[in-house]
Amino acid sequence: MIGRIASAFVRALLVAILLVTPALLVPHASADTTQIVMLLALLGSAFVFAEYSSAYPSVIEFRYAPPFNRLRFLFLMLAVIMASLIVSGSGGNLARVSSSLGAMVARLLDFPFSPVRLMTLAVPFDAPDSFYQSVRITAGLAYGVSLVMILAFVILIRVLGWPASNGAFNVWLNLPLFDPTAGGDVVTRLNRDARLNYSLGFLLPFLIPAFAKAAGGLINTSALQNPQTMIWTITLWAFFPAMLVTRGLAMTRICQMIESKRRRAYARAETEEGVVPVTSM
Repeated sequence: MIGRIASAFVRALLVAILLVTPALLVPHASADTTQIVMLLALLGSAFVFAEYSSAYPSVIEFRYAPPFNRLRFLFLMLAVIMASLIVSGSGGNLARVSSSLGAMVARLLDFPFSPVRLMTLAVPFDAPDSFYQSVRITAGLAYGVSLVMILAFVILIRVLGWPASNGAFNVWLNLPLFDPTAGGDVVTRLNRDARLNYSLGFLLPFLIPAFAKAAGGLINTSALQNPQTMIWTITLWAFFPAMLVTRGLAMTRICQMIESKRRRAYARAETEEGVVPVTSM
C-alpha cells in the first residue's frame, strides 16, 4: 500500500508539473492566469493521486498495462515543453533547437489540405506574421510529435508484444469503463470501439480547424494570441486525436489476444474430447 501511495504521489506531481510548464516557461503571465493554472494543476494532480492510490481503477484506462499511459504522458510532456520554448522566444539554446526542429517538421507537414495547413488557415487574417509563423511551427512540431508517439506505440505492440509481455491482461482492471457483461460479444464490441477511435483520431485534426474557421463569428479565434492558450490549444488539437488512435490500437491488440486465447481453448477442448480433425487424402 505504501508503494502504491508513493507511486500515486509521483504521478500526481508529474501531472502538476505538466500543467504549470507553459506558465513557467512563457513570461508575462497575468495574475489571474497564474491562479487558474495553479487551480487546474491542483485539481489534476488530486484526481491522478486519488485514481492511482486506489486499489481499483475508476476512470483511467490501462493502469496495469505499462508503459501505455507512460508513453502518452512522456510525448505529451515533450510537446508541451518544446511548444512553450518556441512561444517563449527566450533565445536560449533549447528554444532555438525547438524552433529549428519545429520549422523543419512544419515544412514537411505543411502541404495543401494537411492538418497543419488547416490549423494555420484558422489564424485570423489580421494577426501579425510573427503569430502566424509561431502557430505554424508549433502546430507542425506538436503534430509531428504525436505521429512519432503513434509509431512508438505500434513498435511497442509489434516488437515488444505489449501487453502480453507484462503477464496476464485483466480487461476489467485495465478498461474500467468497459462492461464485458453489457451484452453482445466482447470482441465485436471492442472492435467497434477501436474503429470509432480510429475514425475520430483521423478526422478530428481536420475537423477542428475547419470548425473553428467556419464558426469564426461565434468563436473568438484572436484569443489564441495569448501564449498559454495557443500552447494548450495546439497541443490538445494534435494529441487528443493521437491518443484516440493509440486507444484504438490497444483495443485491436486486446481483441487479437482474446481471439487467440479462444482458438487455443477450442483446440484444447477438441483434443480432450478426442475429436480428430478430418484431413484430405
